[in-house]
Amino acid sequence: MTIRLKHAREAASVEDGARVLVDRRKPVAVPKESLELRAWLPVLAPSDELRRWFKERPRQWPLFRRRYLVELRDQKTAEALGALHGIAGSEPNMTLLTAAKDPERSHAAILRDLLEGAKKPPATSGAARAASGGGIRARRNR
Repeated sequence: MTIRLKHAREAASVEDGARVLVDRRKPVAVPKESLELRAWLPVLAPSDELRRWFKERPRQWPLFRRRYLVELRDQKTAEALGALHGIAGSEPNMTLLTAAKDPERSHAAILRDLLEGAKKPPATSGAARAASGGGIRARRNR
């Protein structure tokens, strides 16, 4: 299984395989038909709050990754992750589409890493650790 990342405005190609949009909103000025989607899973996008936070702090990639993995613990996102995993298992190629300026430093890259399982995130921000709530501590007011 090969999982690629593409900007949503890039044209579809034969090598893309199943194309899945993982953003909350359809990209502006791109007709839905031209996206040639197998699925659109908007629930897998980071919350608007987290997305805006990361846009203001692009150097905080490890913290964004950790916070996004925590957001993926939700029941709705777990179901969508299952659907994404099902698509990945049924196709030899899959392309995750996002409108992020740099798909390699976006939630789509994190989803790809989770699906591939080959690129394990650091122990401090791994999916299993995030799912268990480990490594995240509340700050005390002093």
